Amino acid sequence: MAFSKARVLVVDDDRDVLFALKMLLKTEVQEVVTEKNPENLLSVLSKQPFDVVFLDMNFKSNLGTGNEGLYWLSRILERDKNATVIMITAHGEISTAVRALKAGATDFIVKPWHNEKFLETLHATLQHNSTRKTSETPTTAKRAPSFADVAMLGESEPMQELFHKIEKIAPTEANVLLLGENGTGKELAAKALHQRSFRASKPYVTADLAAMSEGIFESELFGHKKGSFTDAKDDRVGRFAAASTGTLFLDEIGNISLPQQAKLLTALQNRQVIPLGSNVPVPIDIRLISATNAPLYELAAKNQFRKDLIYRINTVEITLPPLRERGNDVVLLAKHFAGLYATRNHKPIPEFEPATFKKLQQHPWPGNIRELQHAVERAVILAEGNVLRPQDFTFSAMEMALVANQQTPTYLDGPLQLNEVEKSTILRVIERHNGNITKAAKELGITRTALYRRLEKHDL
Repeated sequence: MAFSKARVLVVDDDRDVLFALKMLLKTEVQEVVTEKNPENLLSVLSKQPFDVVFLDMNFKSNLGTGNEGLYWLSRILERDKNATVIMITAHGEISTAVRALKAGATDFIVKPWHNEKFLETLHATLQHNSTRKTSETPTTAKRAPSFADVAMLGESEPMQELFHKIEKIAPTEANVLLLGENGTGKELAAKALHQRSFRASKPYVTADLAAMSEGIFESELFGHKKGSFTDAKDDRVGRFAAASTGTLFLDEIGNISLPQQAKLLTALQNRQVIPLGSNVPVPIDIRLISATNAPLYELAAKNQFRKDLIYRINTVEITLPPLRERGNDVVLLAKHFAGLYATRNHKPIPEFEPATFKKLQQHPWPGNIRELQHAVERAVILAEGNVLRPQDFTFSAMEMALVANQQTPTYLDGPLQLNEVEKSTILRVIERHNGNITKAAKELGITRTALYRRLEKHDL
């Protein structure tokens, strides 16, 4: 589906939420309809079809249960069992959101949300709906889409080998460790493993371990009881419990400290967690998928990562190929992203000069698919006319520094180590944006979280 043709309904009794989502989504989809009163929901749905409904979990109604969202979800699904409903919930209500998933909701968004993550959820949902509608026939309507359909594009030999591994491993209960450079698509591979598993209809919960400090690690993963620490105003369900019966994806697992590794190992070995402030174990039933770009075995040899934890998370290991090893997939992906961003920005889908493809294939793509995606988006937005030429593709300071280091030339006054190049580049970009981390991260072609990690790494 072209995202710009989608119609979205948002149902929430908070006018600020409705306004914020209207502003966020109006440039992404064809129409955004907002409704403050859930009593009007069925009437609104009867007037026109919607591709996605965003539904709050709680309303200030006379029901008084705190689960009004579950009631209105059931009413929507009674009307249309194939309706796509994404629940909007607060942190303390994740357990209720998990109940919503089991009741037929497609996904849930946690308030306060990050706009980028919100849009990623919307786009992934629309893409999945489009794939499902395209592939459905009377005999295939119940068939889950293949890994290639829902996750990545690729015709190269390394990608075909990857697809084969995913299809073979997904239906098992094996814990999977995904390895690969930044930007190779580890999160997409994790989602594909879940979608092809026997747990596909159950919760899929993610946790970015690199973004969790020592202070919130246990609360985020294992949950906490009200009053267990200063800001614990309510009970909270951790990611392990939220993912129970489904899949838990732990991203950046190579970044956690030895004490965090010990706590994680204990939970996995005992198949239970103990929330902070409680002495009562909570049993968990999860399929674990982990990912990292860190050299775990080297870290283990230096006693910086526990060998017994590696064995626990690594029943099966999958390495995602870097883009520079995927041959003509660069062309395939560039065309895909060009169509995506042209549609999103209300432009005609552009053509490519042959010389442009040659330039893209010669670039080593140290940032992999994520770097290519950003490069194509910039080119589509800034290009003059409807043909993308070599000069329309420029690479950020970080990208060029990485390329320069890979090719080992002299840089400035002499050869520099990669760490020095990276540190200098980060400082220049942050200074250029007057300390604005969000803008600096965008120019560098990395996430804010990744930039913060690099700032800490270089003691900046």
